Amino acid sequence: MDDHAGSEIENAGHACCTPGRAPSAAAAPAPESANDGATDGMVRLGGSFLMGTEDADGFPQDREGPIREVDLPPYWIDPVAVTNARFAEFAGATGHRTDAEKAGWSFVFGAFLPADFEPTRGIAAAPWWRQVFGADWRHPEGPASSVEDRLDHPVVHVSWNDAKAFAAWSGTRLPHEAEWEMAARGGLEQARFPWGDELEPGGRHAMNVWQGTFPSRNSGDDGWLGTAPVDAYEPNGHGMMNMSGNVWEWCADRFDRQARAIRGGSYLCHASYCNRYRVAARSFNTPDSSTGNMGFRVARDAS
Repeated sequence: MDDHAGSEIENAGHACCTPGRAPSAAAAPAPESANDGATDGMVRLGGSFLMGTEDADGFPQDREGPIREVDLPPYWIDPVAVTNARFAEFAGATGHRTDAEKAGWSFVFGAFLPADFEPTRGIAAAPWWRQVFGADWRHPEGPASSVEDRLDHPVVHVSWNDAKAFAAWSGTRLPHEAEWEMAARGGLEQARFPWGDELEPGGRHAMNVWQGTFPSRNSGDDGWLGTAPVDAYEPNGHGMMNMSGNVWEWCADRFDRQARAIRGGSYLCHASYCNRYRVAARSFNTPDSSTGNMGFRVARDAS
């Protein structure tokens, strides 16, 4: 990553997980809804579950605990994250310009940049993150890249504002953290992952996270170096896919006064420095921030 070294920039959010822009007061108006929020393909959930964790390998500063019983009214949630193809339909119908497009840049994992890429600025606390001009959802690694060969992968380089705009257009909304965690748990009580407590159940890979030594070597043993298709790996007990690893997912809730919550971890998570791919783990970023490992899925109220 030194090949792309430049000056350092300040960071908001968890630098190791998802670097961010300083918060902005501006928010784009929501586009007119394209439909009535049909629930085709969505999963209906609700009821009581135990939320949170008090595991010793958690992060107390993230307020993962205490464990508490939460009762949720019925709701619908997508089993997969929003794909590049779905986001392209939204952008084409509305002319929506993402925060990354308006800013002219987004954060890209440095190892994805070619050796001869122009100098980039990085995050002091996480130099593997580079500020890449021309990076956006259509060009995940900069102007020369494309999503044409990954239309079934989750859209990335989308901010909370962008995710909320998509939801408004599609007649849906972003899930609340409790809704997201109930879905991720798949009906299991206090398991670490959507499928149970083993990182690799039966010796098989169940999610897309870093394999090897972070940040210098990723073997890709789980099948992917960057994002994976939204339906990769086995679904959990609720039929939900990729709720651990792959991409962080924006939630409706505030994490604090300036930031919004994100859940699920990403393809960059590794037990050695950021085991936030556990279902109870939380992180955050400012609502106009975008990176190559943040996406979202949508939900809807159920009657």
